[in-house]
Amino acid sequence: MEEYLRSLHQLMVPAGKVFSWVAAGAMVFGGVVPYIPQYRDIKRTQNAEGFSIYVCLVLLLANILRILFWFGRYFESPLLLQSIIMIITMLVMLNLCTTVRMVNELTTRRRAFADFDLQYFWLWSRFIDYVQCVLTFTAVAAYITYLLIDSSLFVETLGFFAVFTEAMLGTPQLYRNHQNKSTEGMSTAMVLMWTSGDTFKTVYFILNQAPFQFWICGLLQVFVDIAILFQSYYYDRYPQKPSSHTVPSTNTKAL
Repeated sequence: MEEYLRSLHQLMVPAGKVFSWVAAGAMVFGGVVPYIPQYRDIKRTQNAEGFSIYVCLVLLLANILRILFWFGRYFESPLLLQSIIMIITMLVMLNLCTTVRMVNELTTRRRAFADFDLQYFWLWSRFIDYVQCVLTFTAVAAYITYLLIDSSLFVETLGFFAVFTEAMLGTPQLYRNHQNKSTEGMSTAMVLMWTSGDTFKTVYFILNQAPFQFWICGLLQVFVDIAILFQSYYYDRYPQKPSSHTVPSTNTKAL
């Protein structure tokens, strides 16, 4: 009996390691998967109006802050790699949305980051302007972090802002759907993957004893995902006429 238990233990140890590797891989690449159907929809229809590019802004800010948080309080490497890959993914999404929007816009006026016009913040005409904004934010945030890295209060606050910003990921899409009184153009598959991924991520945080900021905001993120799914169900079942102030698809101020 003792020999049987020892053999069983020897089999379970490798299985546990394999499961850990699979879970880590899911954490690193799982966040990217929901954007594949949305990317394909935009590419196919050449219309990005149903997708809020402020989702990209939220994720870029959140993951840049999370990387800076890592320098003050180390956490698991898969979470760090996830942030790097997510930043690349959001830049790819922004590049596609900007290209499509420029093709569909009727106006010839171009907006640039260097204009410093808050009215058109994150509504610029060229992809390079978004890159300039991201690099500027990264440089300023990194410099402040370098100066205050020895302050535990600053580091913990930085970590909270990182995960809280990410928890607000779905909020721009939630608001856009409310404005349009429709979820047309939004990939429901993307939101379903958000929900499943955020649920898995929150459980992963709790089981691996990640900093408390991670799992609290993970729960908030799941609630926002569920609210967007409810919008998808409600507007599909009870179609509503778009409100009169909804921005036309050719307007430069479309999200």
